[in-house]
Amino acid sequence: MTDNHLGEFLRARRAGLRPQDVGMASHGVRRVSGLRREEVAVLAGVNVDYYTRLEQGRERHPSTQVLDALGRALRLDSDAHAHLHHLAGTAPSHWFGHTTDRVSPALRQLMDGYPGAPAFVINRTLDILAANALAEALHSPFDRADNLARMAFLDPAGRRFYTRWSDTAQANVGHLRQAAGLDPDDPRLRELVGVLTEHSADFARLWDTHAVRGKTQDAKHLLHPDVGPLTVTYHAFDVRDAPGQQLVIYQAEPGSPSAEALSLLGSIHATSHQAAT
Repeated sequence: MTDNHLGEFLRARRAGLRPQDVGMASHGVRRVSGLRREEVAVLAGVNVDYYTRLEQGRERHPSTQVLDALGRALRLDSDAHAHLHHLAGTAPSHWFGHTTDRVSPALRQLMDGYPGAPAFVINRTLDILAANALAEALHSPFDRADNLARMAFLDPAGRRFYTRWSDTAQANVGHLRQAAGLDPDDPRLRELVGVLTEHSADFARLWDTHAVRGKTQDAKHLLHPDVGPLTVTYHAFDVRDAPGQQLVIYQAEPGSPSAEALSLLGSIHATSHQAAT
């Protein structure tokens, strides 16, 4: 990870667009993948020399208006647009509040109050900080349920557990890219990205796309060795008194085979726990 985070992001997003994607005609032999710098500058209404300096890291303090124009030119969605502002240092200050990995007793009690739904708390780098019993049972195929990205990319169980592994991989990398925009110097983030890049070519490839993605409500398709296939939706809630933490709750459609499978999984886990103690 270099210190020219803004320039790297702009170059990567420019490379991911073709002239036809933005309604421009393509002329002559193109020596670069994606749009040329001149084309982005025209679309954003900025001087090409100024835009070049932004990419090269020689200009690091663009105005909010310039960033908004670049976001439109590069067809950024809301997550990527916010990430662009974070990289340039124009994000609202509350995004950079003090973070903690301590999960409050009240939040743990709240999670335990959902015995029929897997619930767990993550931080910005996707570390699992706390989980209720059903979430522990759900993630039991992994050697350890410590970090969602590590589990997906480095644990052999990941590709079996996440039946749409490619979607999960892209979502995890996009979330970590968003975290990098909030605090690119976070030592935990640097450590995690370093390990994943070294040991997973898939992660390294996706990381270089600079795609940004926050938590969504997309369905997750899972395969648990004890109860079979599961389809769940989820919601992620920001923990107001612990910036950077999110409470994630999975839910299956009531009365569906997935709901029955989750109930069975809870029973199996409870029985195993009683036998162990």
